[in-house]
Amino acid sequence: MPAEKVKIIAKNNKAYHDYFIDDKFEAGIELAGTEVKSIRQGNVNLKDSYCIAKDGQIHLHGMHVSPYEKGNLFNKDPRRVRRLLMHKREILRLQAKVKQDGYALIPLSIYLTHSLVKVELGLARGKKLYDKRADAAAKDARREIDRTLKMRNR
Repeated sequence: MPAEKVKIIAKNNKAYHDYFIDDKFEAGIELAGTEVKSIRQGNVNLKDSYCIAKDGQIHLHGMHVSPYEKGNLFNKDPRRVRRLLMHKREILRLQAKVKQDGYALIPLSIYLTHSLVKVELGLARGKKLYDKRADAAAKDARREIDRTLKMRNR
């Protein structure tokens, strides 16, 4: 069986900066036809988007899908709330986690797999300012080490 062909459309890099990602999930997304065409062109932004699990459903808020240029009549509101598609048991488990343990559901990326648009969700805990500083310091140290190793290998 060939490996799954995945084409990443958009990533939410800010999520990795603002949150500790404890677990990742895959969800389908309910879209209109012109939204799918726009997403295929890469006209989507996940910055400041989040998910809410309520009443056995998960909704994605704050995702911006630019209107499709050739779909004037059929275009939807770019920032409308979109429903995510997951198994009921998974949704209820995520809903309980978010409610009890203070987690948040954050979309990490949007990608195409087998011509379907999928969203990668992260079960995330918020970072404090000192956590962000520590991560930045570790990243700088790694970059410095790589730079010196590269210079020595020349």
